[in-house]
Amino acid sequence: MNERISQLLAQMATLEAELVTAMHEQQSRMFFQIKGKRVEFESSVKAAHRKLKMNFFRWLVSFRPQNLITGPIIYGMIVPLVLLDLCVSFYQWSCFPIYGITKVRRADYLVFDRRQLQYLNFIEKFHCTYCEYGNGLVGYWREILARTEAYFCPIKHAKKVMGTHARYSQFLDYGDATDYEARLEAIRVSLGKLK
Repeated sequence: MNERISQLLAQMATLEAELVTAMHEQQSRMFFQIKGKRVEFESSVKAAHRKLKMNFFRWLVSFRPQNLITGPIIYGMIVPLVLLDLCVSFYQWSCFPIYGITKVRRADYLVFDRRQLQYLNFIEKFHCTYCEYGNGLVGYWREILARTEAYFCPIKHAKKVMGTHARYSQFLDYGDATDYEARLEAIRVSLGKLK
């Protein structure tokens, strides 16, 4: 990787750290604290949330009919999601130790905290839980697959690829065969040192 690209990647990492800090500061102004797995709001915010909660019957009357019609299709996706979850988790559980790759922590990707919001009724909380599971799962799978790709084929594509994973920037340049085997081994070793 050339010096200019290394500098840009370092700048991006610095900006990302600043963004995380700024977002945390903004969240702190929202009057909540995270205590273990619980999110706790100040009592005045809790009371305001409860007042904003729409009861089930009012929610049902204002519910969009197209959402009700497509509901079985959306929630039917739970079957392939769970099956793929089981398969990808089994793959990681069985193969990563053999390859020497640090396992991906599921809890880092599957976060279920929206159900603690007092302004959501039970149906809205159910919807949020489904979305938290689906999107968290995709992030979890993506990291497992990114580590797999980094182990077996850490080479960038010749063509531009949209939405690459976080590990892609450290992959070897397309067509750069210099010390390929040694650099591949260095990447593989680094995968065993991940946190």
